[in-house]
Amino acid sequence: QVQLVESGGGSVQAGGSLRLSCAASRYTFSTYCMGWFRQASGKEREVVAFFDDVGMAMYAGSVKGRFTISKDNAKNTLYLQMNSLQPEDTAMYYCAADRLCTWYVSSVNYWGQGTQVTVSS
Repeated sequence: QVQLVESGGGSVQAGGSLRLSCAASRYTFSTYCMGWFRQASGKEREVVAFFDDVGMAMYAGSVKGRFTISKDNAKNTLYLQMNSLQPEDTAMYYCAADRLCTWYVSSVNYWGQGTQVTVSS
């Protein structure tokens, strides 16, 4: 059973930064593609950043140049560095593991519990 535990959310002002972490159970990174989704209140869940099937980092257009996804295989931890945060980045952020690496919401095998990010103007 894969377990994903996020941390690092919080409240910041526009222009600020946060780093999210996702601690994964052992061997998760070697079996699944890892990534981050977010879901704002009243909106559908959307992919933010992920590693594709060859290990390349991919980003949604709305966060490209501001967010950076990374991982530490030795620590089984996935990160999302978020800079230049804007109010529209306010959402619950979820760590995800996708065995097929297709990054549709329906293809995700495991979700973390989510961590809230709130950006005020």
